[in-house]
Amino acid sequence: MSGEWVLGIIGGSGLYAMDALEDEQWIEVKSSFGEPSDAILCGRIAGVKVRFLPRHGRGHRILPGQLNARANIDAMKRAGCTDLLAISAVGSLSEPLAPGHFAAVDQFIDRTQGRASTFFDNGLVAHVSMGDPVCPRLSGYAADAVERAGGTVRRGATYLAMEGPQFSTRAESKLYRSWGAEVIGMTGMPEARLAREAELPYALMAMVTDYDSWRDKEAAVDVSDILETMHANGEIARKAVEKLCALLPERREASPIDTALEHAIITAPEQRDRAVMARLDAVAGRVLNGGQS
Repeated sequence: MSGEWVLGIIGGSGLYAMDALEDEQWIEVKSSFGEPSDAILCGRIAGVKVRFLPRHGRGHRILPGQLNARANIDAMKRAGCTDLLAISAVGSLSEPLAPGHFAAVDQFIDRTQGRASTFFDNGLVAHVSMGDPVCPRLSGYAADAVERAGGTVRRGATYLAMEGPQFSTRAESKLYRSWGAEVIGMTGMPEARLAREAELPYALMAMVTDYDSWRDKEAAVDVSDILETMHANGEIARKAVEKLCALLPERREASPIDTALEHAIITAPEQRDRAVMARLDAVAGRVLNGGQS
């Protein structure tokens, strides 16, 4: 079933300062999972509806491990998003992925600790597929957009999600490289898992800021160097969002991810917890209200 695009963007504070954003207004969206990071900036770019959420809040107030990712994804779903693009700063674990480059992530290794990683709970159990955790369609459009914005992009990369907020030790950085991880960040998980449970096609465009800590002959990661590279990448990222909106087809064709919960809920209808179901009205209302599982 085709329809209109409503592009959700979760990213850094510099991304909402876009000259191309029209009819902009900040909207407070309440979530049944607590407080989102901030209000959502709504507007249009190239005729496409855009919903932007500063992941760490305006002014970068929230630690990676204390982000309420469930509230953020739930709020974006309530704001009408059909697709989600995450834009995140990362360290590189691969020599060819130099600072200043971008990577369209296609796989994740989750090393976070204690973060709420599912919307579901006792009384309503669901298991969604995460074999292919990103939407290839949206990821492809995003990579094309970065190139059109003048950036260098790697199509396909494995993202290691670490807990933080400290950076890796050299031993950890080398271990992650041995696992096949190519970029490292602190926010991609559980964001990608929750987007899949919310039936939102998700893509992550990673902005490489440094080489992490695996290069023995170089200084370890320094936040001042990261910020300098982030500012340079930020202009390309803003242009890429504008190019992406212009690239999207006029009509959005349905994605298989739109129905990720179709057969994922395994709790028998008569055993489902009504309070849990009520919290999931936005995330899983399509299947719960339709009587499917």
